[in-house]
Amino acid sequence: MALLSDAIGGWTGTNGFRLLPGDPFAEFPATLTVTSAAAGHLAAVAYSWTHPDDGPQEGLLVIGAGEGEGALVAMWGDSWHQRPSPMTLSGSRQDPGAVVLEGDYGGGWLWRISVAAGADGLRLRMDNVIPADQATDEVSAGPYAAMLMTAHRA
Repeated sequence: MALLSDAIGGWTGTNGFRLLPGDPFAEFPATLTVTSAAAGHLAAVAYSWTHPDDGPQEGLLVIGAGEGEGALVAMWGDSWHQRPSPMTLSGSRQDPGAVVLEGDYGGGWLWRISVAAGADGLRLRMDNVIPADQATDEVSAGPYAAMLMTAHRA
């Protein structure tokens, strides 16, 4: 079965963005397009969103099979978060309609991206994962949602 086969097509919805875990989400309209490539061996998720201060942004996540049963690899770039060089991530398929990927961006800090399609729509979530040695009394170690995009078929 092709990666994210249930999600292929155009989607519209909203994206919530926050820089720090205690910040409120700034919500703006968002779009996503999920395509299949290389005979279903790759899935591409192109998306657009709006940063509250820096305006329109866009990103691309390309996912394929990794080494080992159920393993995935991905390349991700975003005009605001991850530029100019794309980040490589690894992860796994959670079920036919969901993937979870993670990449280290230095000093134990991780970026986690999950994509899930279901009867209630499509969700693209990006978590910043704070390492234990960077936690404070105000900011706990572990993941927090930095972006949360929810969408329905366009």
